[in-house]
Amino acid sequence: MPRLTRYIFVVVLIFVLIAIRSFEDYLFYDPYLKFFENDYLYIDNPRREVVKLVFFTSLRFLLNTLASLGILYLIFNDKVMIKFSVLLYAIAYVLLLVPFLYFVINPKQEDYYLFFNVRRFLIQPIGLILLLPAFYYYKLNR
Repeated sequence: MPRLTRYIFVVVLIFVLIAIRSFEDYLFYDPYLKFFENDYLYIDNPRREVVKLVFFTSLRFLLNTLASLGILYLIFNDKVMIKFSVLLYAIAYVLLLVPFLYFVINPKQEDYYLFFNVRRFLIQPIGLILLLPAFYYYKLNR
């Protein structure tokens, strides 16, 4: 694939990530979006449907992961890196979903800040932000 075409697809995938973030209120069920925008340390936990929340959080994680993997593949063009990234994303999903479920089912005000950060790793493309420079550094030293 020509270099210009790859970079155009990278830009398109970046816009997909931006669209996921921009339209999160319309695309995903997440009562915590408004909750964490307010002074959440002093208000009660919002009412939520646990199964629906886990489904939409997982869907958002999947969409961010697919876009991130596409960006990584288009930039580095290395299938071994993508396989490694898929493994990392799968492990991260399992390791983050367990505390996420705990915090959703057992909300305690003293855990809100930790819950906020666990949730952030699930709904934001932080994996891409971490893997992009790591793989670039790896390619430089290889």
